[in-house]
Amino acid sequence: MMSAASQAERAVLEEEFKWLLKEEVHAVLKQLKDILKEASRRFSMPAGGLESQLKQENFILGSSTMDQVKGVLTLQGEALTQADINLKMPKSNQVMHFAFRDDKQWKMQQIQDARNHVNQALQLLNSRDESYHFKTGAEVNKLMDAVMMQLTRARNRLTTPATMTLPELASSGLMKMFAPPMPGDLMVNFYINLSKLCLTVYQLHVLQPNTTKNFKPAGSSVLHNPGSMFEVNNTKFEVSHVHKVECVVPWLNDTLVFFTISLQLCQQLKDKISVFSSYWNYGPF
Repeated sequence: MMSAASQAERAVLEEEFKWLLKEEVHAVLKQLKDILKEASRRFSMPAGGLESQLKQENFILGSSTMDQVKGVLTLQGEALTQADINLKMPKSNQVMHFAFRDDKQWKMQQIQDARNHVNQALQLLNSRDESYHFKTGAEVNKLMDAVMMQLTRARNRLTTPATMTLPELASSGLMKMFAPPMPGDLMVNFYINLSKLCLTVYQLHVLQPNTTKNFKPAGSSVLHNPGSMFEVNNTKFEVSHVHKVECVVPWLNDTLVFFTISLQLCQQLKDKISVFSSYWNYGPF
């Protein structure tokens, strides 16, 4: 039999838990919605034909090492609309200039994917409006887990650039974006890493047939080092120089902060529910 004291304590806990499910959960959901709307706004692409209204931002590429590569990148939402790049060739010191063709844009898939995950998290939250009555802690946890999964995926898309092999890079559509066309001994790649927009330029040299006995093709990587080898169309290449330059995109930094705060809010709510659940080792809590 329960003592009167423990019965009273239990009644108090049940009242507190009901209040948590009715009031506090919705307060947290509202906070989450507000934060993620801000995150979504940072990524926002206006609907239907209004793309020109999305502001173009110019970013100057800076390097911590040498000033072999300089340039300006123009970002409009998730699209790189212009890349203007100067490359000083190490041996000759001559400067080569490349820019995107006017009719071309390069979609930054990482930004697009991150935005989609944020919007999926918002849809999950919007599926439970203020009038919705959560009946169990497990139900709240399930919603929090689903939201956290989308936010973790969104964050991972920005923090973890895709790995690529050098032949994949050589055949990527990016190589066809430039005017004048990029020469066969240069390759470039753009990617997002945290809040930075990064450009890598690879200078290549062709391996002579008599030097290819030690040929070892490089695997998949975000950044390939000098000495990496690969083969395209029966020609074997080696990377001779690598130049990495980057620029900070402030609104990407904002979104990463929003993801961190939102994930903390979800976790705090789950922790509160687990405190109650530990009082009852049975039942639907």
